[in-house]
Amino acid sequence: MKILLSSVQRLSRLSFTSLRTRIAVVFIALLGLTLSASLVVADFGINGHGRRIAERNMASNARIFDELIEQRDHQMRGAAVVLANDFGFRQAFATGDTTTVASSLTSLRDRSGAGAALIVDLNAQIISSAGTPAIDGTLLWPALDSGRKSGMIDLGGKLSLAVAAPINTPDLAGWLLLVQPLDGSEMRQMARLAAIPITAQVLTSDEVTGALATLPLGKVSSRAGRGEEVLYRLSTVPSLQEGLKPRLMLRHSLTKALADYQSLKHILAAIALAGIVLAAWIGTRLATGITRPLRALADATRRFAAGEVAKVEVDSIDEVGQLAGSFNAMVEAIEDRERKITHIALHDGLTNLPNRRLFIEQLDHALERLSSETRALVAFIDLDDFKSINDTLGHPIGDEFLKGISSRLRGEFPNATVARFGGDEFGILFPALGKDDDVASLARLLNACFDEDLQLTSHVISASASFGISVAPADGKDSVTLLKNADLALYRAKNDGKGNYHFFEASLDEEARRRRQLDLDLRRAVRDGAFELYFQPLYSLREERLKGFEALIRWHHPERGMISPVEFIPVAEETGLIIPIGEWVIREACRQAVSWPDGISVAVNISPKQFSSPVLSSMIVQALASSGLPPERLELEITESIFIANVQRTLGTLHGLRSLGVRISLDDFGTGYSSLSYLRSFPFDKLKIDQSFVRDLGQQANANAIIRAITTLADALGIETIAEGVEDAQQAEILRSEGCRQIQGYLMSRPVASSEVLKLIASNFGVARAHTSLAG
Repeated sequence: MKILLSSVQRLSRLSFTSLRTRIAVVFIALLGLTLSASLVVADFGINGHGRRIAERNMASNARIFDELIEQRDHQMRGAAVVLANDFGFRQAFATGDTTTVASSLTSLRDRSGAGAALIVDLNAQIISSAGTPAIDGTLLWPALDSGRKSGMIDLGGKLSLAVAAPINTPDLAGWLLLVQPLDGSEMRQMARLAAIPITAQVLTSDEVTGALATLPLGKVSSRAGRGEEVLYRLSTVPSLQEGLKPRLMLRHSLTKALADYQSLKHILAAIALAGIVLAAWIGTRLATGITRPLRALADATRRFAAGEVAKVEVDSIDEVGQLAGSFNAMVEAIEDRERKITHIALHDGLTNLPNRRLFIEQLDHALERLSSETRALVAFIDLDDFKSINDTLGHPIGDEFLKGISSRLRGEFPNATVARFGGDEFGILFPALGKDDDVASLARLLNACFDEDLQLTSHVISASASFGISVAPADGKDSVTLLKNADLALYRAKNDGKGNYHFFEASLDEEARRRRQLDLDLRRAVRDGAFELYFQPLYSLREERLKGFEALIRWHHPERGMISPVEFIPVAEETGLIIPIGEWVIREACRQAVSWPDGISVAVNISPKQFSSPVLSSMIVQALASSGLPPERLELEITESIFIANVQRTLGTLHGLRSLGVRISLDDFGTGYSSLSYLRSFPFDKLKIDQSFVRDLGQQANANAIIRAITTLADALGIETIAEGVEDAQQAEILRSEGCRQIQGYLMSRPVASSEVLKLIASNFGVARAHTSLAG
């Protein structure tokens, strides 16, 4: 830069016959020197940038290989666990039926696409699938005995990924291993999934020799050789075989990666050359255009700035000097007027705070000044219940309240930029936080600003606000992204309750996009009738028979496949679509159940929003009438949350439904806050014990006591009990012994399509199969 300035100064001191020539020469020389310097800097910058990008790409794609190996590990482990837990397989292994065991191993190997399947028993003896190379079990036994579940082994001279699943009969009797060779073909398939050309190999530590032996583990390093610079990444891979030290080596040509930037350098050089030629033409025209109107322009500016009292110093007496003096006078007069106009355009008229436009400008400047040691924090603030202040106390009090909040924020955070976006929304910017500053503490301080009431002229008003926070550069590197992410965090904070705050998380952005798309798809599904009902059996332990089915909605998305109700029901609740969806479920459940034998009931879940609908009772009457289903065969499952809004109206609705003959069940009993008070307020027909209690049966001593307490209470009140989530016979027997009347869960059956219900009933499920399952 010093050389450039010195050259320009020397050119400006040369004696030329006219101002026009001096301007043209200096302009052309300055542009030529600047472009030349820019080309040199760009060359260094492009090379450095290309190297950094290549190294980042190498590191990112290295993680892809780790994830692919881990994914393969999970797939193989799932297949191995299924066979290891298979009763017939364990019986064959326990009885020494090696023919059946070997056949099962060969079948497992073929189904999973693995290279081999084998068993290592407690004596380190090997039983393997057909065609498996010999393996010394004593080399595998120490790692398996120590609890290691996966790692590399040597399979016939090929390094292979192996996963182990314990075989319990019921005690540990051995380990089932599923093995996949990570040979050249397998690694090439993984490499094709990478975003850059990578060569991958799994080697033993003895095979990593020469300069490669000095590579640091887990880091990207470069090595030159044979006229080419190459990026390497060497990392350890877990071993399941004693004495084996496998390494994953990734290789990417840095020379080829940087070659892609050569065309850019050529383009920059061509642009520079064209710029110099263009500058010669423009410079000549510009010099001619400036010198001719200089005096006339000076006179015009002097008249425009009439009345000016201060002048800037002028060093020359030529036309440029005259223009400079006149221009300074004009600028001073205009600057004052523009300052006033700009302030009005960039500030809020009520609070005199910066408005959204100025806030974004200052945020952009703060982001430009960020370094590797600093961060910027943006908070998007929304006052809670501000509308009620305007509605009850009037807009003048609301305006005074807004000005009070503004003063408090500016007083508490003098070094921050506080802005009003409009209405009851504010923004605050902390432009230069250190990378080690505790942003959580700063958020708590901001939240504390709203803990104290605000004293106005004639009122004391409680101040409460929710706000979302995003931090640059982690949450965004531009103002649009940061404000959007802060708004997403605010949305989450308001959903969590008033007077709350939330930091932005990447999942919020993805969740917002996913929810918007899910909302659109859900509306289309309601319009097109894309739902179907599945049914799960309800089994009576006392009568040893099938008592009914619970109707469960399913949505088969045309692109995403089956979507869980856990995902789309909350969206339906939020958007109000739960009303038409719930009405369809009730009508369809009644229509399906009327074709079942007498004595088999159907249970339908009713959401809180659906329950608050004034047409619920009439809709249920219409569904029963149109289907012909007797009311006593319909059971409505509700949760305690329906009592939150209006207890008296809720009880009235429940009694009205009961008068129709419909049975009422309290779902998820034991997980709410006031279950006993609701039991005293309304005589439910059934209590549904939450699966969280059933899951702990046989594992935690107090789980049995809780079940016993619930069933004793229910029996005393004349209420039936049903336990959900029953998955094994032990749980069923404990529930039977503790007095639970009915059960529901995978032990009996998974939910089945409506077309399978009659087959399930016709198979004498209620007596033969159920009794066999529970007795066994």
